[in-house]
Amino acid sequence: MLGVDACEFGGQVLEVLWIAMCYRGLVGDEDDAPVETVAFKAPVQKTLEEIQQLDDSDESLIRYKQTLLGPVSSCPDVPNVQVTSMTLLCDEAPKPLTMDLTGDVSKLKDLTLKEGVQYRIKILFKVNQEIVSGLKYYHVTSRQGLTVDKDAYMMGSYGPRPEEYEFISCLEEAPKGLMARGHYKIKSRFIDDDKNVHLAWEWGLDIKKDWE
Repeated sequence: MLGVDACEFGGQVLEVLWIAMCYRGLVGDEDDAPVETVAFKAPVQKTLEEIQQLDDSDESLIRYKQTLLGPVSSCPDVPNVQVTSMTLLCDEAPKPLTMDLTGDVSKLKDLTLKEGVQYRIKILFKVNQEIVSGLKYYHVTSRQGLTVDKDAYMMGSYGPRPEEYEFISCLEEAPKGLMARGHYKIKSRFIDDDKNVHLAWEWGLDIKKDWE
């Protein structure tokens, strides 16, 4: 699998939870869109077929495109982007903290993080048919109905291939202290530059003094 380190783009998941609990006016509504760079304009998306038809007379370019783009899924019913799992990677965790995103995401069990531990977010996903441009993971964290954190992780652009891609965020630290402990609701979604929502779901996270 192909690892992608997004330290320069990754936000700090749950880093400001305890601050927001004390200063409720600092964070906007949970339905606010991700912050976008004003001067940025996403390029016009070309289909895989359009790219493959470029310079068909150049054999070396044809071979390069075949290597770069890979085979395309022949099943039209398969989604272009399939997010298969998300894991909180933590060396101190007594068991894997993984969400299987291939089934009914409404039945996912809550995850538990010990306060103050360091972790990374790992996402496994597939691209099946067309190049996806500017894939991004975005989530909104709330506690007792109050939005306490919003983060966006820029994952990049990817072409179709049979193997899964792997995205790993930078190292982050769970909040700690009495005010930080408790249950949090997280609304997650995967979107791209064309505003396509490839997956959206809600899940729960408990910050505890210990793992149990």
